[in-house]
Amino acid sequence: MAKRKRSNTGHSTARGSRGAGVRGFFHFIWLKPVRILLLTAIVAGLAWWQWPRITAWFSDVATATLDLFGWGIIILALTLLTIIVIIWRRKMLRVIYHWNQWLGGAAFVLTAWGIMAFFGFGGSFGRGIIGRPDFLGALRLLGLVAVGLVLVAPGASLRFLGRIFNRAAERIEQRPAGRPASFPTPSVVSKPSAAVPQPLPTREAEAVEGAPPARTPQELKQVTQDVWRKYGESSSLVTVDGWKLPPIDILDNTPEIEFGQADNAQRARLIEDALNSYGVEAKVIQINAGPTVTQFGVEPGWDRKTREVKEKDRDGNIHVRQEEVSKVRVKVDRITSLANDLALALASPSIRIEAPVPGKSMVGVEVPNTTIGIVGLRSVIETNVFQKLKTKTKLALALGKGAGGEAVSGDLTRMPHLLIAGATGSGKTVCLASIICCLLVHNTPNDVKFIMIDPKRVELTMFNGIPHLATPVIVETDKAINILRWLNQEMDRRYQKLATVGARNIEGYNKNKEGDTRLPYIVLFIDELADLMMAGFDEVEHTLCRLAQLARAIGIHLIVATQRPSVDVVTGLIKANFPSRISFAVTSQVDSRTILDMGGAEKLLGRGDMLYMPTEAAKPKRLQGCNVFDNERERLVNFWSNQKREEAGLIKSEDLDRFTGAKGGLPEDSLLEEARALAKETKNISTSFLQRRLRIGYPRAARLMEQLEAEGIKGEEES
Repeated sequence: MAKRKRSNTGHSTARGSRGAGVRGFFHFIWLKPVRILLLTAIVAGLAWWQWPRITAWFSDVATATLDLFGWGIIILALTLLTIIVIIWRRKMLRVIYHWNQWLGGAAFVLTAWGIMAFFGFGGSFGRGIIGRPDFLGALRLLGLVAVGLVLVAPGASLRFLGRIFNRAAERIEQRPAGRPASFPTPSVVSKPSAAVPQPLPTREAEAVEGAPPARTPQELKQVTQDVWRKYGESSSLVTVDGWKLPPIDILDNTPEIEFGQADNAQRARLIEDALNSYGVEAKVIQINAGPTVTQFGVEPGWDRKTREVKEKDRDGNIHVRQEEVSKVRVKVDRITSLANDLALALASPSIRIEAPVPGKSMVGVEVPNTTIGIVGLRSVIETNVFQKLKTKTKLALALGKGAGGEAVSGDLTRMPHLLIAGATGSGKTVCLASIICCLLVHNTPNDVKFIMIDPKRVELTMFNGIPHLATPVIVETDKAINILRWLNQEMDRRYQKLATVGARNIEGYNKNKEGDTRLPYIVLFIDELADLMMAGFDEVEHTLCRLAQLARAIGIHLIVATQRPSVDVVTGLIKANFPSRISFAVTSQVDSRTILDMGGAEKLLGRGDMLYMPTEAAKPKRLQGCNVFDNERERLVNFWSNQKREEAGLIKSEDLDRFTGAKGGLPEDSLLEEARALAKETKNISTSFLQRRLRIGYPRAARLMEQLEAEGIKGEEES
């Protein structure tokens, strides 16, 4: 039994050693270097065994390929290499975004292949491209070149074709009837036809042509008649209270610039890459292309906290993996602090970040466009947003288009006053002109009356002659102050009328009245507030504030513009009574805070780029303001001037003369009689004495003292 056990143990040991040897052999074969060596040997053996057949097959394939493609096989190889590189580098999205340029490049490649076929090196494929190596084949190649140019540069190609057609049309128009094109054409002065209306000359055109800037009265009358003949004699015009409203065709259709989606997609990727490079996870979820800027809606990502976890595999190797512990949404402040870094990445002069966009869970990055578009007044008036607003109020204003291209309008009766500020040349006067033209298109003189104060004497004076003016445009400062005094008295008179009939506002008063019996709205335009404040600071500020506080209910609204938004012009009282504001580009952040109570206006681009903050908004909205050209203004003025009636204006000259004091130009104060009585009682009277006895402030006491001195009453000098 012991021997049998010993033999069984010996047999099991031998079998175990043989099994270990077999496993070791297969483990040796399965090693990576051994496997590669064995496979290489097998492939080399098979190739040596079948070498004659392989060489014969390669020779047949090469011959067939050269017959099919010719030397174009080089182009084909480069194309395949390009495709492999694009797939390897994961740039397929760029190919999709720039599909037109890639198709144009393919057209150029086919053209090169066809040129090789002309010399016998293009193979049957190249011969198929050209058809025959003759004139028709050359025409095919020229057609491919034209298609490639149109696909690679569509904008430049269309502009080039447009220039060619314009030159051809000009030559056809300049060619006299019945005379061949080779004959010289005599100089003929063409007269405007009634069927084909001629555009009115603008100030710029007159300056270029060397014509005098001012027209004679006969020329102005002729222009007015031409405008009325073109726009005013149509039977389809809307007539209100005997006044014809101008048609929308009186305004020009301004073409808008369209921006390519590929460029915006590329800038969106740059924004994402720049934020990720600074450790901020974010994604662009929305792109809104506007006339001035393109707004990229950035959704903040997550701040993720991870930990390292070490694990062993079956072979005993240690692997380290990252395990997410927690995640927190990226703070908005981290994105806004990278404004300058984003501007550097986008090669942009400046960008503005709106964090967050009102009503949306994203941060708006506003990047300036390479070309600033022009927003025409007609394009905003024809939108549904403005048309709906026009049905609710008479004082609907077309302001411009937002960063996403949406039209923005405002209701002046709800504002109820508007304060406009900005540096010189930023677009304030154009904004005032577009507001005036918008009101002229939709309102008769029975609905709205204008009072315009223009110390510059050149901007608003072109509206002289329209029947909406309560008085001709005022350019002198002393008359402007008298107008403010008259408007203050008119406000009190209107309140007395409303109290008589028991109406709460102007809408209730005009509800059952028609024609001239209605009270018209009065809109006061001031083109430069700083000039008025320099002429009479205390009185101008007091009058403007009183009008702004009380004049809304009786239909008096103020639109004030200034190019110096400093605290001595836009005072705290004025800001408190003008909640609706528009800020164009300013020179510093201090000016932006003065007008908007926050920064941002110093980053605007100018030329109509503005921030609009209505009464109900917590943050300003960026707009590109409406633009009105000189010829559009002239057409509107001439249209209304042709309907001007011989009626007395709202403000008579004798009404203003009552406010012009013969002594110092100041109105008589209600406390002047008490001051005279105090002067008779007391020999020595002074400004501080009037302050104490009449319990008034220093400015009013000083004005009373000046009027007493003007009457010959001498006071003692203040120490």
